[in-house]
Amino acid sequence: MSAPFAPDRPEAHLKFGQVHAAPAESRGGAAVSVEWSLKRNCSFSPAQLLAVYASLCVISLGIATCFWLGGATLVMPFAWVELLLVGLALLVYAKHAADRELITLVPGRLVVEHLNGWRIERAEFVPDWVRVEPRDDDRSLIELSGQGRVIAVGRYVRPELRRALAEEFRTALRQTPRGWWPAGVASDAA
Repeated sequence: MSAPFAPDRPEAHLKFGQVHAAPAESRGGAAVSVEWSLKRNCSFSPAQLLAVYASLCVISLGIATCFWLGGATLVMPFAWVELLLVGLALLVYAKHAADRELITLVPGRLVVEHLNGWRIERAEFVPDWVRVEPRDDDRSLIELSGQGRVIAVGRYVRPELRRALAEEFRTALRQTPRGWWPAGVASDAA
């Protein structure tokens, strides 16, 4: 089986993550980083949702205006209430449409960010000390722990694929060469 991650081969294939080679001026000595961006599967982006809502408003208010001009004056207030309630429901949807988990492995650091609505949960670990394990069973969320911190990831991955994702994390953490980390950090793989 070929290794899914090799720092000396930036083109190495990962099923869930991507290997990035940073430009020399911006990387500060880091030749390679690995990034896993796990996103919520949503039908509409917030911009598309806004366009749909705007067209719904134009059509609904246009029809309500025709009825209002025809003498049915109560149609307009009900149209506004309807559009307000639909707008609130779409706002709740849009708030979570961009939810994601971003896991970045760079030399000497594993950064995990979980964006949920407008809240960001962030944890940083020394890669050599990270434990990767499922919470309860193979289909549960993946727990990354180390240095007294714990964060669960894998919410946006189908349960049957979480085991493969956990194995990819373990392999990436294990296959980092000793010289890849800054001096003073031991590289006894996870």
